[in-house]
Amino acid sequence: MFTQINTSRENKEVVALLTRKLGLGTENIVARIAYTYSLSQNKKLDLNKIKDAGGKNYSKAVLFGEYYDLYLGLVCVHYDLYKTDKDIPKYIKMHIDDGLTLLNEEVNNRSNIDGFDFLAEKINKGLIEIIEN
Repeated sequence: MFTQINTSRENKEVVALLTRKLGLGTENIVARIAYTYSLSQNKKLDLNKIKDAGGKNYSKAVLFGEYYDLYLGLVCVHYDLYKTDKDIPKYIKMHIDDGLTLLNEEVNNRSNIDGFDFLAEKINKGLIEIIEN
């Protein structure tokens, strides 16, 4: 499958900034949040628009830890792929980059933001959407 994922060059500093600003733990935790946040937007990313890989490097174990199968399953379901599809690492990379960009825009538009409150707000919004549908 894959052993390493690299963010884009522009997102190398973004992940560090979000890590400091949100205070939710290490950079790999913010990368996980970015990945799932991007997938939650329910958009399909175009593999032809993949960004450079000159940024932060994550091993599969550091990025997803013991929950690799769950994170893999999210992208497989989203794109209707089998777990051995050769494009999975590209999709994961693209969703991490996309999520970091989305989170950075959102966090920068709010002056005082606490990471826990930010996550609670997103979870609450998601639960409301589930209940209403």
